[in-house]
Amino acid sequence: MFLPISRKEMDSLGWDCADVIIVSGDAYVDHPAFGHAVIARILESEGLRVAILPQPNWRDDLRDFKKLGQPKLFFGVTSGCLDSVVSHYTANKRLRSDDAYTPGGQAGFRPDRATTVYSKILKQLFPNTPVILGGIEASLRKTTHYDFMEGRLMPSILCDSNADLLVYGMGEKPIIEIARKMQRGENIFDTPQVAFLRDMNPVINPPFDAMTEAEIDRSFDLPYERKPHPRYLKRGDIPAFEMIKNSITTHRGCFGGCSFCAIHEHQGKFIASRSEKSILEEAKKISGNVISDLGGPSANMYKMGGVDKSLCSKCKRRSCLFPEICDNLNTNHKVMNELYAKVSRIKKVFIGSGVRYDMLLHKPCKENDIYIENLILHHTSGRLKLAPEHTEEHVLKLMGKPSFEFFKKFLLIFQKICGKHNLKTQIMPYLMSSHPGCTMDDMKALARKLKDLNIRPEQVQDFTPTPSTPSTDMFYRALTKSKDAPFVATGEKEKLEQKGVFFL
Repeated sequence: MFLPISRKEMDSLGWDCADVIIVSGDAYVDHPAFGHAVIARILESEGLRVAILPQPNWRDDLRDFKKLGQPKLFFGVTSGCLDSVVSHYTANKRLRSDDAYTPGGQAGFRPDRATTVYSKILKQLFPNTPVILGGIEASLRKTTHYDFMEGRLMPSILCDSNADLLVYGMGEKPIIEIARKMQRGENIFDTPQVAFLRDMNPVINPPFDAMTEAEIDRSFDLPYERKPHPRYLKRGDIPAFEMIKNSITTHRGCFGGCSFCAIHEHQGKFIASRSEKSILEEAKKISGNVISDLGGPSANMYKMGGVDKSLCSKCKRRSCLFPEICDNLNTNHKVMNELYAKVSRIKKVFIGSGVRYDMLLHKPCKENDIYIENLILHHTSGRLKLAPEHTEEHVLKLMGKPSFEFFKKFLLIFQKICGKHNLKTQIMPYLMSSHPGCTMDDMKALARKLKDLNIRPEQVQDFTPTPSTPSTDMFYRALTKSKDAPFVATGEKEKLEQKGVFFL
């Protein structure tokens, strides 16, 4: 059964009210890739009555916010799977014409700064009911941050939203503890992994440890319907769901620590991996004979981490891979080879997530060689996705990315395997323009070097300053003309020129 999203559905369940109401800027998709569904299902598993209010109308008399009534415990508020400002606007501040998390891909069903807008309305209508923020928009904006649409520093989202509490990062563990404390009448402000205001200053409690295998299995094994709510049937497909409906998440977190990455800021650098049993059971539930992706923020970090965990607990490095790969990191791909083989007995498996090729080349071994060959021969659907991002060393250093020499070495291995087996598989590189430190000359060098390697990229991502990332800090320092700031392309003309260098 889907969780209720209307008063009629609540009545059919015999509910006089809900314990918790989750308000989301995304359409309701009951799938573990959608945060509102995960938090709702994890609270349901605690015996709570949970309703979902997806994409409420904030422009009218606010009837949507009233229709489910007042919850006994709290409102949970999220903008959705993306920061609403980043999802609404291009890097040149142009309004996007679509929204991948809305039926039919239609734009206009959520406001800018959705978390703040929803929260303020709820506090206006239900001033005595706690409002708890969560999701990536809340995580990235929990402290003072640069907002590229406003072009200025903005205070913590807690200041503008009037919310009572903010959960940052992946929210299952803190939201369970908060709900239990509320039911017992205990203080919720000493919960790990939350932020709140004290004398107008944000207080941020340390996070929980990364989820154990049993904890993350519990989250993914909940009774999701694994599809959008039937109310959307006549409105068209939800593009984001169509993209992931046949994919499986094997782990969360990324120890790559790229300077521009919002996922790293939200999920953290320590990997939380599911059990083989949980993954195999999900593979059986997917309709059809093909799994479109088996991975996470990076494809090949499943079950990886430090050999000596005590060293990891003391480590202050943002990245385990940059400026060089940590000697304590286990980069052997044996466990992934075994997982791929077992899932492949159930369905055809492709790897759609980006692959960290520098890890495969770090300490050459038989298992890593097997991974590379199997990846190219059996798990690549015509194009292998890699993310060199750039070719110029000084730009890569600012990005927190490995030397382009690693890409060239991997390319030679790739070409050798394709030649041996007469494959026409291509490499699809992810590239970025206008990152802090990148000039037009750097982009021309990038285009020239890829052309020499006979690689023609189809698209280039223009850098967008995402709140709270190191790259955005560089961008802001450049705007304020700090002495140590790198060059930054800020004007629309120069940004378009950098992005269009391949298509001149």
